[in-house]
Amino acid sequence: MSAVDIHSLYSEWGRFGLYSFFIDGSEPAIVDTGIASSPAGGISSGLKALGRRIEDVRWILLTHGHIDHIGGAYALWEMTGRKAKVVIHEADVPFLESRRAHVEEYLAARGRYINDGAGESKVAAACLAAISGEMEPHIVVRDGDELSLGPDVTIKVHSVPGHTAGSVAYEVKGQGDVFVGDAVQIHGAANGFPSYVDPDAYRTSLLHLRDQVRPSRLFLGHPYRSQGAEPLGVELNREQAAEKIQESLDIETRVRNATDEVGVDGAEIAEALCSPFCCIADYLRYSGDPTLEPSPFFTTMHGYFNKGYRS
Repeated sequence: MSAVDIHSLYSEWGRFGLYSFFIDGSEPAIVDTGIASSPAGGISSGLKALGRRIEDVRWILLTHGHIDHIGGAYALWEMTGRKAKVVIHEADVPFLESRRAHVEEYLAARGRYINDGAGESKVAAACLAAISGEMEPHIVVRDGDELSLGPDVTIKVHSVPGHTAGSVAYEVKGQGDVFVGDAVQIHGAANGFPSYVDPDAYRTSLLHLRDQVRPSRLFLGHPYRSQGAEPLGVELNREQAAEKIQESLDIETRVRNATDEVGVDGAEIAEALCSPFCCIADYLRYSGDPTLEPSPFFTTMHGYFNKGYRS
């Protein structure tokens, strides 16, 4: 069986830019869908440049439930004539079913630390604008499941929670191509800090990718970067993938050590943007704005200190 071609599709969005991927098999697939405007924008134009049609897409594979990955799912499904099957892990199904689930996630974690009375309404408005529609998935996957995308492509599902509870890696069997969405954070994207809700699960997932999956090519959801360096892009070869997975592990160790050695701010520390984790931010030399959405600093700190996550 010959290798199937894979192409990245770029969509504009604010400071980040969004990436989807096209698996050019007999039953074509899109991995991640950007936001509401992405299917008619970057995805459609990218497919046209390849001589392909969005109407022919038969699979929509979602790596996790954040708005910049599932926001375009409903619109893309509509553009395929409702013929494509939408796939997501069971733990992230609520994000596909309900815009409100994203607001509740904000309020339960990072929103606790951001002193913004309008935060809830801002997130709700962002969800309304960026998510094209609420929907039920056609297929709900779990770790170890396999999907047959026609006679030429089989996808193996690896559960890689941490960034979200339902993050998955999709492996194209036989050629070692692995799509991880945001499950490999390195040093983070535009906000300059790695984001994960469950540090223990994140570490376990990285070890699984390093020791068991061992990608030949690793496709990232964003051009994640090393500290003080330019990103390598969203497609990493075998050596780059191994290096960046290990670097992500090393960074998690450093952040974990900071939470253990420094802890939350004492009463003598003045309130500031990073409160109650200003001393940790100083220790890690994090100088970004922790309130700027998607607020990875607060998301990650909450993961370490919230009951049920910290080891």
